[in-house]
Amino acid sequence: MLLAVLGWVSSCVTTFVPLWKSLNLELNELEVWSMGLWQVCIAHEEGAVECRAHGSFLALPPALRVARLLMCFSDGLGLLGCALATPGLRGWSCCHDKPALKRRLLLAGGAALGMAGMATLAPVSWVAYNTVLDFWDDTVPDIVPRWEFGEATFLGWFAGASLATGGLLLAGSASTTGTAMPPAPACRQPPAARGPARSHPPHPKNADLVI
Repeated sequence: MLLAVLGWVSSCVTTFVPLWKSLNLELNELEVWSMGLWQVCIAHEEGAVECRAHGSFLALPPALRVARLLMCFSDGLGLLGCALATPGLRGWSCCHDKPALKRRLLLAGGAALGMAGMATLAPVSWVAYNTVLDFWDDTVPDIVPRWEFGEATFLGWFAGASLATGGLLLAGSASTTGTAMPPAPACRQPPAARGPARSHPPHPKNADLVI
C-alpha cells in the first residue's frame, strides 16, 4: 500500500511540475528552459525563474494534449484506488466482520491503482519517444538547440511503475486471502474408556470390631 501511495504522490508531482523537457541554449548558457504540461519556465543564472502558461490547449502538440488528459485521469483513478483499498487492509477496523467485502474492496482498489499506473506510463513514454525523435532529427540543423529529457520524465516512469506494482500486489493479496483454506477444526480426543466401577467394601468402624 505504501508503494502505491508513493507512486500516486509522484504522479501528482509529475503532472504539475514544468520539468518534462529541458533545453540548454549554447548561445546563452545563462538560461535553462524547461517545459511541462501547463507552462514553460526559464531559469536564469541569478536564480530567478520566469514561467509562462501555454496559450491554448488546442495549440499544444498532440502528445502534450493527451498527456494532460491521461495524467489527470491517472491522478483521480489513483486517489480512488487508495480510497477503495484502504478499508480492505487487514489492519483497518472497518468492515472487519465482512471479510468478503474487504476482499472485494482490496481487489477493486488494486485494479484501479494498476490502471492508474498504466495511464501514467503511457503519456510519459509517448512524450519521451517524441523527444528522442526530435533530438535525432536529421532535417534540423545542428546549430538549433534541441529538447532533452527533464526530471519529470524519470519521475513519471517511477510513479507509473510504483502504481502498477502496488496495484498488482494489493490485488494478489486479495486473491490469496480469498482462496486461503479455513483453519482445521481442533481435534478432540475421545474420552478414555472407563472400566466398571469396583465396589469396595466399607471399612469397618471401631465399634463394629469383634474381639
